Amino acid sequence: MKIAKLILFTLFGLMFINAGLDKFLHYMPVPELEPEVMKVGEAFGSILWLLPLVGAVELIAGLLFLFPKTRLLGALLIFPVMVGIMLHNAVYMPEGLVIAGVFFLINLWVLYENKEKINGLFA
Repeated sequence: MKIAKLILFTLFGLMFINAGLDKFLHYMPVPELEPEVMKVGEAFGSILWLLPLVGAVELIAGLLFLFPKTRLLGALLIFPVMVGIMLHNAVYMPEGLVIAGVFFLINLWVLYENKEKINGLFA
């Protein structure tokens, strides 16, 4: 079980490191998108600070997620981004919900495993 967790958490972290770097370096190909999704992308792109902020959060959270001592902080940092990814997929790209849902569940798993520490923040 430890090996499976290590693999899942490493893949999670690497996926967000890759997504964050792509926001800055634009090296991943963009697939053909529906016009409505293109409009959403253009709207996000028109807010000059938004994509760099999301990219920085993804990159930092992905790095934090790789290491057990900082994994909770990474999970807390990436959670709002994950909610946005889930909502975006639910509304505009339902075919992406499966993979987004898997990553969302991995994030929730880390948060659940650390619920005592999280509760301590609110005590």
